[in-house]
Amino acid sequence: MNQTNSFAPVLERNRLVARVAIERRKGARIVLANGCFDLFHVGHIRYLAGAQALGDILIVGINSDLQVRRLKGENRPLMPEHERAEIVSALKFVDLVTIFDEPTVAELIRAVRPDFHAKGTDYTTESVPERAIVREYGGKTVIVGDPKDHSSTDLIKLVSR
Repeated sequence: MNQTNSFAPVLERNRLVARVAIERRKGARIVLANGCFDLFHVGHIRYLAGAQALGDILIVGINSDLQVRRLKGENRPLMPEHERAEIVSALKFVDLVTIFDEPTVAELIRAVRPDFHAKGTDYTTESVPERAIVREYGGKTVIVGDPKDHSSTDLIKLVSR
């Protein structure tokens, strides 16, 4: 789906759901990964590459600025949501990007119903909060990426010294 030298589209939820329906009719296996992606680092690349390897279409959900602030604190995000989405959309293995404003990714999962919900190694399949939702419709929660020894928060602390 993703073409050389083009960014993946950043879509609102209703357009995303429509695109997923089209891809699913073609037989594509849908993968959903999500995160803040505030200060992009190699752990993000490894996570998203691992997620993409699970299926045919990789969707990345980006936490909105409001939700990043709630999760990470008043001084975050460092980059606004549309810039974070554009950076993620430029990756060759990302097919679709969306920004979600709910406190968790649960509603996005319900809307998209991915075959695979990919989470990073800071989780186990048992600790992913949305695992029951994914299981309800027959999807799988999968842990991908390298060990969690990279973080935007740690990079910010290092730079702030």
